Amino acid sequence: MDIAGRPSQEIYDVVGIGFGPSNMSLAIALEEHEASSPQHPITSRFFERQPAFGWHRNMLLPSTTMQISFLKDLVTFRNPMSRYSFISFLHASDRLVQFVNNQDFFPTRQEFHQYLEWAAADLSDRVTYGAEVTSIRPRTEAGAVTPGLLEIEVRGSDGATSVVTARNVAISTGLVPRLPEGMTAGKRLWHSSEFLSRFNAQDPGDLRSVAVVGAGQSAAEITRFLYDSLPHAQVSAIMPSYGYSIADDTPFANQVFDPSAVDEYYFGTERARDSFWRYHRNTNYSVVDADVIRALYQRSYDEQVRGSQRLHFRNLTRVADVEQTSDAAQVVLHSLLDDRTTELAVDAIVFATGYDGVDPARLLGDFDRHFERDEKGRHRVTRDYRLVSASGLACGVYLQGGTEHTHGLTSALLSNIAMRSGEIADSIVLRRTQQELGRTVETARSAA
Repeated sequence: MDIAGRPSQEIYDVVGIGFGPSNMSLAIALEEHEASSPQHPITSRFFERQPAFGWHRNMLLPSTTMQISFLKDLVTFRNPMSRYSFISFLHASDRLVQFVNNQDFFPTRQEFHQYLEWAAADLSDRVTYGAEVTSIRPRTEAGAVTPGLLEIEVRGSDGATSVVTARNVAISTGLVPRLPEGMTAGKRLWHSSEFLSRFNAQDPGDLRSVAVVGAGQSAAEITRFLYDSLPHAQVSAIMPSYGYSIADDTPFANQVFDPSAVDEYYFGTERARDSFWRYHRNTNYSVVDADVIRALYQRSYDEQVRGSQRLHFRNLTRVADVEQTSDAAQVVLHSLLDDRTTELAVDAIVFATGYDGVDPARLLGDFDRHFERDEKGRHRVTRDYRLVSASGLACGVYLQGGTEHTHGLTSALLSNIAMRSGEIADSIVLRRTQQELGRTVETARSAA
């Protein structure tokens, strides 16, 4: 019986919270461990609050491409022979030859999403959709904490709550959309994370003036999409910079995404870590691929040739306020060029202003006090992505994301997903083996 008097339940080696690409990759790594070592299977269960698999569905814009090579899929860098590779997906889809003929390392975002759906379908037996993890706590018996076990509280789509027990959890809850302070999403004000669903719910004819806020990839892609999809509309690109900045995807700069760079960041000096960010933020943050920049500039230039303008770049400009009504949104703009304030009436304004990481403390609650933090209040994290226990707990809380301060730029990116998940899987396997060995030694000593 468990602590509530219920029949005993299975104790999982790991429970995954969230089932996006990171925890999918972990599930595959654990499956492939079991295939290579069937006598020591690792049990796992994953919970995803979405009703079905989906990855950035609202940004699957036509013709948008991935910003990483197809070889940086769920598995290839860890196991090139895996049946879950992007190449295996192409073969299963009878499209491998055509993809090779296309001579492009960067599949469309739509095709990569199809790949992820294909992999998720084969992993469906170990994930529960429509299930949200609401808390994590150490298991207690007779008022005492059981050092090696965790209880994970899960709320199903019907509102019913259940509890599962695990030796480890892997938190991969994704990112939280960020809006500027004082802004609230609504009928006329959208975040890029909800863009397509919001756009498709509108009558295109009602969108006569639209604006996009931001200077990164999503902002540029949405601006291009709106300009092409609404030939009758005025489109304003509002950005804090003086135009878009190009993403550095040259070979030497791209080395910051290599698996070896994680070690060099993690074990490097504070000055070395600062240099990673100072010199190489432009590989991923607030930058745009060159082809998208050129496409937008070409549209702007063509307008100059024709002598008509409906694409407006409002550089060095910030949104000071947005007043939404049922019919429109009144946007107050502050220009850094002349310090003047102007107003712009739009039918919709899209904020492509990025995301914030999810602090695991939200799930851990009072349990968070069992884990160490650094002098800046950030969680201390081991090289294998595990929170550092302050109280000697044997259970493991692993983070898939939110470790930029310890592991660098690839903490939550696809670029290193296969290796990161493989390292977490290896850690779970190794720690369980060590615990079993310890119990065997303790039993032998007791019998002596």
